[in-house]
Amino acid sequence: MLDAAHIDHDPASESARIVSVVPSITELLFDLDLADNVVGRTGFCFHPKVGVKHVPKIGGTKDFDLEKLRSLHATHLIVNIDENPKHLVDAARQFIPNILVTHPLGPEDNIPLYQLIGYVFKRTERAEKLTERFMSAYRFAISQTRELARERVLYIIWKKPWMSISRDTYIARVLASVGLDQIEVDSASRYPEVDVKNLAENVDHILLSTEPFAFRKKDIQELNEKLDFVGESKISLIDGEMTSWYGSRAIRGFEYLASYRTNLARDEVD
Repeated sequence: MLDAAHIDHDPASESARIVSVVPSITELLFDLDLADNVVGRTGFCFHPKVGVKHVPKIGGTKDFDLEKLRSLHATHLIVNIDENPKHLVDAARQFIPNILVTHPLGPEDNIPLYQLIGYVFKRTERAEKLTERFMSAYRFAISQTRELARERVLYIIWKKPWMSISRDTYIARVLASVGLDQIEVDSASRYPEVDVKNLAENVDHILLSTEPFAFRKKDIQELNEKLDFVGESKISLIDGEMTSWYGSRAIRGFEYLASYRTNLARDEVD
């Protein structure tokens, strides 16, 4: 089965040793009953909390330690085009025989992701069940929000500098599926720096994501003051795991977004 780099993968043995440097896929591996095969992770792979507790960490998603990775004698490394630097992945190819490359760009890309991991690690039945659960949550979110007026949003992922997302991202397509359209940002980057004050007038809502920057309520107040908003604020927090994590977390993500989108339309989101 082909991965996102168009590399064909055969089924692995039951003794496969898997390292995941993609937090959402680490969680997916556990949900596919592959806990015993996961031998390494990043420090950002913190779900499921109990399950990953004793799995060795090899650094971050952008700076994982190649020597620590080598010491784990992995048969498989799972990476993502957006999250992991190419030069580190290329270096890992020198000593890891199988590298699975992932790159979900929209909600329905979760299905081939489940299928790929399920096929390679012989968990096809569990992958099929996840697919059913995902499609149920996805269709429910769409049905719950399709009658709401579409709204223009500015989704913020970082502070100092302020950074947003382009429309060509998994997050933007997830938001669009429930009627929240990320505005076009004039940049070639998929995660550009932005002038929030300049863009604020053109949106219905500014969404501060709880990751990768851990925005909190105090940031809403600070940004309100920066933008000189009078009256009701159009700035809200949004759970970043529920919008940016693909894999099994996407099921909970769409359950969350069905409620979040409805509350946002009623101005009931903090």
